[in-house]
Amino acid sequence: GQDLQAGGTWLGVSDTGRIAALTNLRDPAQFRPDAKSRGDITTEFLTGSGAAKDFLGELSGRAHQYNPFNLLVFDGTVLMGFESRHRRAFLMDTGVGAVSNADFHTPWPKLKHLRAGFADLLQQHPSIANDHGESALFELLADRSMADIADLPQTGIPLDRERALSAAFIRTSGYGSRASTIVWACPNRVDMVERSFDSNGFTGEVRQSVMLQDQSRPIQGSLSEVSA
Repeated sequence: GQDLQAGGTWLGVSDTGRIAALTNLRDPAQFRPDAKSRGDITTEFLTGSGAAKDFLGELSGRAHQYNPFNLLVFDGTVLMGFESRHRRAFLMDTGVGAVSNADFHTPWPKLKHLRAGFADLLQQHPSIANDHGESALFELLADRSMADIADLPQTGIPLDRERALSAAFIRTSGYGSRASTIVWACPNRVDMVERSFDSNGFTGEVRQSVMLQDQSRPIQGSLSEVSA
């Protein structure tokens, strides 16, 4: 996906093994139409070479220039999260993490559902990353079931809109999920699979494998990022 305002993206990979993913924070009261586009944040990290910790430390001083966002960055060694409204950078814990359009780990219904589903898949298939089990992951992302009204967060939007956005795969008149993406970080490459959609449904799938330039610096562990 491409940010049409700044030319950046909300999810990207570099040929040096860097990964960046960004979500907006849903809070209409804090939205400013004149704020800088958040799409250039990911591009800046992906084209850089510094450590994730240093990048987020510098970003903290200018995060107020953007509308609120959450950011996930992987520099090839360290995976970190960042919450702009708190200017908080932190290491991601080992295991299954999750973020939606609130602070990291906020138990919104679809976040709880996706995190639990991903954890179950990992338990059933410990080698899912090596086996590239994207079919099961895409099935999780394709879930259109909406949360019960009693379980919905209150973010300042109408209740019917809030409920529509509670689905992992959003489908409303004029607005919906445009892409579902899976990223696999391997020792010497990063693989990305993305399925695209429009108002009529599925439009295609793209696969990209990025061979890392600096193969003397192995990626520690693996990252499976499921974007909803």
